[in-house]
Amino acid sequence: MRPVASDEKSVMVMVYTQNTLVRGQLIAPEGVHVSLWLRNQDISNYMHLINPEMLMFGSSAPKSITYSEMYVPTRQIIAFHLAPPEADPPDYDPNEPNRSMATITALAGTFLIKAKIWVSSQTDLGASLDVIRTPWLSLYEAHISNPYMTQFNLLVPMLLVSSNAVSFGV
Repeated sequence: MRPVASDEKSVMVMVYTQNTLVRGQLIAPEGVHVSLWLRNQDISNYMHLINPEMLMFGSSAPKSITYSEMYVPTRQIIAFHLAPPEADPPDYDPNEPNRSMATITALAGTFLIKAKIWVSSQTDLGASLDVIRTPWLSLYEAHISNPYMTQFNLLVPMLLVSSNAVSFGV
């Protein structure tokens, strides 16, 4: 593991794939909103996490695994956020005209995410989702749970979800 440079920071994040949840330290440039990390044009093929704790989900009870470092394929990530209590400012302007929050449930692997999404108030939610072309959608005021781990209840102010890997319920 390389040391954190003077122009970098180490931030605890949570990464979700179809069958894992990983909590670890991400080294990022100072001044970057880590909440939006996956929208970065220069994102690498793997997200490098330091001291990760991983839960694997399968047909039996979740299994816990730890490593000193882990490389998670970026293409497999379906949800991503700062680990509480860390938070970045929201990435939208609440005064933007013709936009409003819609309540949704996102299904991300084995996780249920009850949250809000910032969409056009001129069309219905389905039409808004149909025209979104960004690979990463922001969700807000999210309550994340997992039916396989009843003790897992997490509230996060903002997270990114892969628009191609999650389903939405209304």
